[in-house]
Amino acid sequence: MGKTYIVVAEVRGGSLRQVSLEALQAVSAAKQEGDDVASVLIGSQITTLASELANYVEGHVYSVDHPDLEIYNPESYLDVMKTVFERAKPDAVVLGHTALGRDLAPAIAAHLGAGQISDVTAIEKNGDDVLFTRPIYAGKAFEQRQFTGGPQVVTIRPNNFSPAVPASSPAEIVELDYAPSGSLRSIVKDIVRKTSGKVDLTEAKIVVSGGRGVKSAEGFKPLEELAEVLHGAVGASRAACDAGYCDYSMQIGQTGKVVTPEIYIACGISGAIQHLAGMSQSRIIIAINKDPEAPIFKIADYGIVGDLFEVVPLLTQEFRKVLV
Repeated sequence: MGKTYIVVAEVRGGSLRQVSLEALQAVSAAKQEGDDVASVLIGSQITTLASELANYVEGHVYSVDHPDLEIYNPESYLDVMKTVFERAKPDAVVLGHTALGRDLAPAIAAHLGAGQISDVTAIEKNGDDVLFTRPIYAGKAFEQRQFTGGPQVVTIRPNNFSPAVPASSPAEIVELDYAPSGSLRSIVKDIVRKTSGKVDLTEAKIVVSGGRGVKSAEGFKPLEELAEVLHGAVGASRAACDAGYCDYSMQIGQTGKVVTPEIYIACGISGAIQHLAGMSQSRIIIAINKDPEAPIFKIADYGIVGDLFEVVPLLTQEFRKVLV
């Protein structure tokens, strides 16, 4: 009898997060013939999203729709997952390595008595074994791990797996009831979001990031213009955040967000090891810095030695001619 995989899909801003489709693709890389793949979608007014998700799932889509589930709460979401587990009896649960996934996955693992492998960037089969690759030592090395038995919980890093393609036929949608618990220890009333732009920083294909070299909050405006033309997101180094040039929600690095875009454009960033830990796995790194000896050039695929306030507007101008 094959295994049963459950992918926990996420909703953000009324849309399915791309990492949910990437998690489905990750399962495709891990599962064997005869294994079942299902997904669970939790939220409020998610009927349309459940139908959209069903196009990418081979098995069932468990939809749990309730007004109290619009905002993520670890206790209520875990209660929902327990209901799903009673019905589906999963052998493995896969989530995105996002804020939600990093919080919910350990609770799921504890409930199932499962082993957990986090921040997975690649999956490969070795006979009957499945090897999971994850970065260690702030991205300076990689390790391969595998489960030896029992339930499994895995979180995958966004932008490291291609999104799943539509299945041959839509999955069956199973709507499950949710009864709010009166014993929740915490209730989230509202969320005030601070974002660096319209594109989610952790899922952006292109990231334009600024460091201390932007000199002020106004210095981020050229970067924002370039990111808008490229349909990308704007990030920052901790130095820029500490200097008050931008909000900490934009911070990329060891103590900030980890991003793996197709293109990372570092503007006025020296390249401290703490910052590299958050972006060194980007596919293509472009560095713009006045200092030709800046450490960022050691890992950059392309480097421009020059003033970012001259270079970035020129790039924006040229890209606008081609893309707009």
